[in-house]
Amino acid sequence: MDHIYYISKIYTLTGAAGRHLWINIEQMDKGKVHGVLSNTHRQALRLNLSFEFPYYGHLLREITVTTGGFLYTGDVIHKMLTATQYIAPLMANFDPSISSNSTVIYFDNGTALVVQWDHVYLQDSSHLGSFTFQATLHRDGRITFAYKEIPVHISEISTVNHPVKVGLSDAFVVLHKIHQIPDIRRRTIYEYHRVELLKSKISNCTAVEMLPLPTCLQFSSCESCVTAHIGFNCSWCSRLQRCSSGFDRNRQDWVDSGCLDESENTDIKLKAEVKRASYYDSMNLLLFCCFLLADDTNIALHLTEDGCDPDKQSEEQLQTSLLVGILVTVFLMVTAILVTVYMYHHPTSSASLFFIERRPTNWPAMKFRRGSGHPAYAEVEAMGRDKEGFIVIEPKDSFIISDRRESAFTTDQRDGFIVPDQTERFLVVDHC
Repeated sequence: MDHIYYISKIYTLTGAAGRHLWINIEQMDKGKVHGVLSNTHRQALRLNLSFEFPYYGHLLREITVTTGGFLYTGDVIHKMLTATQYIAPLMANFDPSISSNSTVIYFDNGTALVVQWDHVYLQDSSHLGSFTFQATLHRDGRITFAYKEIPVHISEISTVNHPVKVGLSDAFVVLHKIHQIPDIRRRTIYEYHRVELLKSKISNCTAVEMLPLPTCLQFSSCESCVTAHIGFNCSWCSRLQRCSSGFDRNRQDWVDSGCLDESENTDIKLKAEVKRASYYDSMNLLLFCCFLLADDTNIALHLTEDGCDPDKQSEEQLQTSLLVGILVTVFLMVTAILVTVYMYHHPTSSASLFFIERRPTNWPAMKFRRGSGHPAYAEVEAMGRDKEGFIVIEPKDSFIISDRRESAFTTDQRDGFIVPDQTERFLVVDHC
């Protein structure tokens, strides 16, 4: 199945094509069982990869393993890890502390990272039985989900206390400054893509392989970027020397550097040049297009067959329109001043009475409730940042973490994992 950024294929572990997708970590005797993850509930561990893992075209060197059956790919740890930026073979309310046989195992051999949730139970439905499944991240960008033991249909897993998801998600973060409070910054997370796998296809001895498709980020030159035909509208930004569709993790850099405006202006100029340069061969036109993208200030002028310069004509039309616009604006301003002076000296005129009756003090109060109607945002704080906040914007669901007393994360610097308060409670609004 084509998911724009990935293609997914479903196999059975008993078949010849899918037999190699399950990695037997126990027989390799190289897996590492993490003691804290294997004995606690709702924990997260940051791992440093020994290789660069391409995810949505971005090269990652860190992955966060959680007890909830998913991997978090974001740069900043916060309380809403289940909202977006995840790799989820089976995201659910798993609690490895229920059974001594439950473990979270991981293994990095330099070309792939294998994470296995072994004999884990659902905290609110432990009677359903144990689950055993894996997620494997390959150096070439392939992602594999393998399921050895799934005792029930995934649709029967409760979403009351925890979302249930199978698939991928990525987002970009935008930093907003709050002008009223200079020292406060707010980060907003926008999910730009999600892969949702069919839960009905997940059962015992099944596997899903996701193959990455080309993205704009892989192109490093103007020529390869503007001529790419990969299903994305790739644009080259001369300021950043980067190719992008405008929707990836570097979105803020793309906007702040003016690449969005540059790509739009370049597209318009390219279309005009293509119409006027039909006598060029394809190679010369390609080089000229890249010249446009590299330097918008040095554009060669080309005459049409009759000797007229269309750029000059369009420039004259633009100057005429600008002059007319200025004259109209000045006329309206003078008219407004004259009307104001007239009403000031003639307060009993019909025009004066008309505006007095409709002055702002007589306007009805406009009643708006902040956040009413669409409670799709949740505000949290980032780890180690006392003066920054997070808003996660997700198209389909929101995940709010609250605590009856106080929700907090404490960081154990020795082990490198995040230990949330055990009294936390989760409120889930999920529309899977």
